[in-house]
Amino acid sequence: MTQRLFIFGFVTLSFLVSGIAVAQSVVEEAPAAAEKPAPYDEQLARLSEILGSLHYLRNLCNGDEEPGWREAAQKLLDTETASEPARRARLVAAFNRGYRSFAATHSVCTPAAISAEEQYRAEGATLAVEITGRYGN
Repeated sequence: MTQRLFIFGFVTLSFLVSGIAVAQSVVEEAPAAAEKPAPYDEQLARLSEILGSLHYLRNLCNGDEEPGWREAAQKLLDTETASEPARRARLVAAFNRGYRSFAATHSVCTPAAISAEEQYRAEGATLAVEITGRYGN
């Protein structure tokens, strides 16, 4: 069950990145303007924070390096903030905040860490569906 949720969450995040890439390509055709927050920036920041948390928790509880969450966050950053350094910095800060918040409280894998990882995956999948459903093409 946990593996299916992980795969669902990762696939959902992939759809999010693909949907944002389509939206970003439409935006790139417009002339460059001052950075303007997207209507989903708050949700995107939360998703970045969740990805950071998951990156830490999965590595803590699985024992081996799992680059998937970090790679998903990097792809999201590259797609969403290519020409907007301030937005990029906010999303990177959110990812790092999520990572550090669990690094500060969990040094070994515990049932609480496993539960948090499951809850964050579910929240991340929900956010990804909501963002793409409302703002994706």
